[in-house]
Amino acid sequence: MSITLNFHLNDQDLAHFEKAIERSKKAAEGKSNEEIVASAVEMLADAQKVHIPDFIKDRLLRLDDMIAMVRDEAWALPDADKERVLSALMYFCDPDDVIPDNVEVLGFLDDAVMIELSVRELKHELDAYDDFCDYRANEANRRGVEPSTLGRTDWLDGRREELIDRMHQRRERDFGTGYGSSSGYASTERSSYVRGWRPGVFKFG
Repeated sequence: MSITLNFHLNDQDLAHFEKAIERSKKAAEGKSNEEIVASAVEMLADAQKVHIPDFIKDRLLRLDDMIAMVRDEAWALPDADKERVLSALMYFCDPDDVIPDNVEVLGFLDDAVMIELSVRELKHELDAYDDFCDYRANEANRRGVEPSTLGRTDWLDGRREELIDRMHQRRERDFGTGYGSSSGYASTERSSYVRGWRPGVFKFG
């Protein structure tokens, strides 16, 4: 038997997490981009050692996408866009979680909430990257090569530039709208979505 739970975060609740974000940014001061990414990777590695609910796994998969976005040689985010993603990853540099990760079942709940907030903030970045990965996977299959072997190529660069331009336009259009709506990755309409290859580290199972 399974049950569905929904919960609502009001302004006071969000303020609590915003304080956690500020604390995490202070903890990340002086850390290199590589160290920030490594902290997020370490958290994902720890999450795979314990049982966690599927709804948390779904969010951790999105964190994995954020990590891949800044690591993917072919995606090659412009520096300003990369900083937006790294800013979201800074939360995982703070060893003092809102809920300690070693708490059974719910230890990664606060991480899932933070990821969901980041997903809403980075909606257009994630949507563009998803489309890029799908395009790369489809084209690689058509050309008879493995997506994982591809770096920067002219035919990928053209699509990349189109998607980054679209990302900027949509983000500018939505500027000032707050968290906006979720990308919907964990929603039922995309439950059967097969992700195009990306340099991720998080595995279901």
